[in-house]
Amino acid sequence: MTGRPEILFPLFGALEGLDGIGPKTAKLFKGLGVETPRDLLFVLPHSGIDRRLRASVRDVVPPEVATVEVEVGNHLPPRQKGRPYRVLVRDAQQEFQLVFFHARGDYLQKLLPSGQRRLVSGRVETFDGVYQMAHPDHALRADEAATLPLWEPVYPLTAGVTQRMVQRAMADALARAPALAEWIDPAQKARMGWPDWADALRAAHAPASGADLAPSAAPRQRLAYDELFAHQLTLAIARATARKQAGVATRGDGRLVRKVLESLPYAPTGAQKRSIDEIAADMGSEARMNRLLQGDVGAGKTLVAMAALLIAVEAGGQGALMAPTEILARQHLEALAPLAASAGVRVELLTGRDKGRERARKLADLAGGMIDILIGTHALFQRDVAFRDLRLAVIDEQHRFGVAQRMALGEKGAAVDVLVMTATPIPRSLALAQYGDMDLSLLDEKPPGRQPVVTSLASTERLDEVVEHLRRAVSEGRQAYWVCPLVEESETVSLTAAQARFDYLRARLGEAVGLVHGQLLPADKDAAMARFVAGETRVLVATTVIEVGVNVPNATIMVIERAESFGLAQLHQLRGRVGRGSGASTCLLLYDPPLGETAARRLKLMRDTEDGFRISDEDLAIRGAGDVIGTAQSGLPRFRLADVERQTSLMQIAQSDARKLLHDDPSLQSPRGQAARVLLWLMEQDKAIRLMRIG
Repeated sequence: MTGRPEILFPLFGALEGLDGIGPKTAKLFKGLGVETPRDLLFVLPHSGIDRRLRASVRDVVPPEVATVEVEVGNHLPPRQKGRPYRVLVRDAQQEFQLVFFHARGDYLQKLLPSGQRRLVSGRVETFDGVYQMAHPDHALRADEAATLPLWEPVYPLTAGVTQRMVQRAMADALARAPALAEWIDPAQKARMGWPDWADALRAAHAPASGADLAPSAAPRQRLAYDELFAHQLTLAIARATARKQAGVATRGDGRLVRKVLESLPYAPTGAQKRSIDEIAADMGSEARMNRLLQGDVGAGKTLVAMAALLIAVEAGGQGALMAPTEILARQHLEALAPLAASAGVRVELLTGRDKGRERARKLADLAGGMIDILIGTHALFQRDVAFRDLRLAVIDEQHRFGVAQRMALGEKGAAVDVLVMTATPIPRSLALAQYGDMDLSLLDEKPPGRQPVVTSLASTERLDEVVEHLRRAVSEGRQAYWVCPLVEESETVSLTAAQARFDYLRARLGEAVGLVHGQLLPADKDAAMARFVAGETRVLVATTVIEVGVNVPNATIMVIERAESFGLAQLHQLRGRVGRGSGASTCLLLYDPPLGETAARRLKLMRDTEDGFRISDEDLAIRGAGDVIGTAQSGLPRFRLADVERQTSLMQIAQSDARKLLHDDPSLQSPRGQAARVLLWLMEQDKAIRLMRIG
């Protein structure tokens, strides 16, 4: 099957063929993200209107929609321009008025002839005890009553598109939805009580009550599952394709890893040992490793990464570690250098700053195999950087790279094993959506020697007290971060905020206060950080540039100003910058009163727990998926039917089912496999089908 299957053609034609849609209307529908009948079918109603027949308008509590049978009385045309046209009507118990603005009398005489009975449905309101219904949504003869749905779905709209337009076009699109062969595992479908695809679609567009709109309603659940299953199948195909590419079995003899572990003042945690074993097994197999190492702030990812890099060296190869920024690359060098020394291996740093002769010397040593481990920024993957035998690439702070970049890295040809490290505790459901093509190693224990961080909240009204505390702590030789928020995304405004806070603290605490922000040149930023690391600066005022990876063990105080304006994940990352040495650490969240309900909930959660995974689950519940990892740069797919926050369990079922289907039927040739191919086309995951052809 090389192109889109014929059975889907009716769903992928132009919108213009649908009832009531011409070229102009088709353009308007783009505002809903709708360009084909298939897109339209995936716009589900978000609420509904109860249109059941009532005896009288008195049976509802205005303002509310009511449907009643009335006898039409007198028409009262407006006496002067701009006044409404009124029609008197009477139901079983109550006389009331139908009100029309800018109406044509002759049209209304035809629609509502005096003395006849009509069914009217619309929003009932009362003014000074008088019931009225302005512009009824429906006015029907008794013999047309059957066309009125008892419960009318309400769709999201965009400029120029009305409910009536969506409903007409939707009815036509539903009539074109073909019956498709089943791609869901039959036992799974029976267990969940899910309808067939086309039936689920029709049911989702014809809800009979509010319960039918819930994500847990069977038709909606099924449609969401289809979307998640197609997504997970794509990731599973990417994973299988990556595994098929011949890797190189990299087996170490353990001597270098042993030397490093013996040099440590403490034993590695169970989670670290388990992760190292999982990585060693992956590297030792013929298939290429594609593993995500996920660990909370301070869970000891550096040691695990070093062990992985040393396995590559033990096997006679080289390792690379790529970080998103130069500051982080330098920190990795500082963290790994003592470990490398104890194992007797050579580690070097390569960044955009290496120029001329110095760069040429490093590149020659790298190509000659004299450098065992190379650390750097994305400069590592420039054309002229050639390794003698690169076995392992470790990528730090993953969410800066999407699936596409991971694939590009893999395509560099050399059968490199890939280990991705992230300190962002991503909720399980999102980790599956974003990294479903990877295997997961989880560091869920803290290494010995890490001090808990005591978190407290204070209002900015107590600023003077806070600074006084800080002065005492600094005089005792402690160091502190003072983080200012990025105001309204505008660098210049936040710069003045940080500058003003710096001036204020410098006036109170003297020369020991430093400043670092995004507008500084990289060299100045590094210099400011270096002074803080060396202890010349005791208090570092910073915008959020320090959130990822900065390591200053002597810094034991973190003050976060306007903490209510930060997301939970960010607060958690920032707090992770302290508590890295042996001293007791504190984190103070300063807020501007009064605190809103959501902000209060966030800050209290920070005070109550240090568990990054609990925090990230809560963050997901408060903010929604797109925001937790910043959808713009997250590589997280945008789902039309599935609600990742409320349907977490479906994502996990979809992943295991997709992997099982591919395992049983690698080329999707069985009847269910063929049906799954149709699903991939339906969900516009055709790149997965292309991958299968390559693989």
